Amino acid sequence: MTVTETRTQAKPDGQDHYTISEVVDRTGLSAYTLRWYERIGLMPHIDRSHTGQRRYRNRDLDWLAFVGKLRLTGMPVADMVRYAELVREGQHTFPQRQELLERTRRDVRARIAELQDTLAVLDYKIDHYAGARKASERP
Repeated sequence: MTVTETRTQAKPDGQDHYTISEVVDRTGLSAYTLRWYERIGLMPHIDRSHTGQRRYRNRDLDWLAFVGKLRLTGMPVADMVRYAELVREGQHTFPQRQELLERTRRDVRARIAELQDTLAVLDYKIDHYAGARKASERP
């Protein structure tokens, strides 16, 4: 789910109280994963109802969408938690956050280059087999 998708499906601000079940349905994450994210400090403080049930907000859904993107980059969980800590510490941590994201971007670009090389090998092999098949079909 992208941030845009989250926002278009979101309840209006001020009425944006989601149970953990609703967040599970919207994100595809398990309740266990959501609780784990909270426990390790990857999620900001989650409001609670008067009965103690978690009440997620639109901002929490936006954060989860961002965390999902970070996971796709292959960023280690420890780095994601560090990033979350930096966010909570405030704007003075912008340089550290930027460096963390730049390092991750370098890693992603290196992985993309590796995958492009791998794709070229696959394309070569596929073309080879297609050519061999055509040659064997000739009379």
